[in-house]
Amino acid sequence: MFATGIGYDVHRFVEGRPLILGGVHIPHPLGLEGHSDADALSHAIADALLGAAGEPDIGVIFPNTDESLRGICSQEILRRVHDRLRTKLVEIGNVDATVIAEMPKISPYLAEMKACLAKSLSLPIDCIGIKATTNECMGFLGRGEGIAAMAVAGVDRK
Repeated sequence: MFATGIGYDVHRFVEGRPLILGGVHIPHPLGLEGHSDADALSHAIADALLGAAGEPDIGVIFPNTDESLRGICSQEILRRVHDRLRTKLVEIGNVDATVIAEMPKISPYLAEMKACLAKSLSLPIDCIGIKATTNECMGFLGRGEGIAAMAVAGVDRK
């Protein structure tokens, strides 16, 4: 059975943390706040995959109250999600995502993000789509207070 899932994540900017999106370090004076590496793109993708498989969201599986997960790399989260899906005989078909940020420019890093995500999910690179857009200076994202990401995933549930 073919199934789809949708994911959304948002993190606020803070000083003193690296900015990681799609597993890629992006040079920027601010990073994203979070219990893990706060990779909003990878978190949205993880939630889309889990939703497509009928599983709980990453907040349930990787709770921010679990100190053993503090600082966990979101690529490790994606690898664990992939393993969880494989155990349920769920095969990932594709992932498509959009990053919403006023700053920094995301487009120079899209190819590297696709390659990193494809590796973490054991997918061909052409099964990953990533776009970047702004919020046209509207709302908290438009004011540059953080970064959001949306993702959709298609899976085959055997």
